[in-house]
Amino acid sequence: MSSHAAAAASAAFETEGLVPQTWSNGPDAVYAEHAHPYDKVLFCIEGSITFHLRADDLPMGPADRIDLPAGTPHAATVGPEGVTCMEAART
Repeated sequence: MSSHAAAAASAAFETEGLVPQTWSNGPDAVYAEHAHPYDKVLFCIEGSITFHLRADDLPMGPADRIDLPAGTPHAATVGPEGVTCMEAART
């Protein structure tokens, strides 16, 4: 795991008073379009993932962050080397 990206994400979550969870997926995993009833804060820690928003695609690599407001429709595709992310819900 990228220690720099993980440390930066952990510091940001702590500063914002959020408690993150870490998850991983293998290469080329796909998440169908969905939305959450909470604001989602996500950092890519290792590998890559592309978030598909209705307006645009957002490719992410280590240390990149996305903030998705509650109710934002999004899908995602994991890159060819897999991905590890840290995320938290802002309620």
